[in-house]
Amino acid sequence: MLESESPNKLVEGEDFYYTPEGYKCFTEKHHLKRGYCCKSGCRHCPYGFDKKTGTIKN
Repeated sequence: MLESESPNKLVEGEDFYYTPEGYKCFTEKHHLKRGYCCKSGCRHCPYGFDKKTGTIKN
């Protein structure tokens, strides 16, 4: 398997993008590929985690 075919390789524009401040921001697609909520209050969290209350909204 080539390194570029690795299932763990992040693809810019698909798994993440850079914010205007230069930070890496993970996309909803990346979070879904990972398969669980990290409870960090991510900008594109598909699991509905609310950092203020510490709960996942259903």
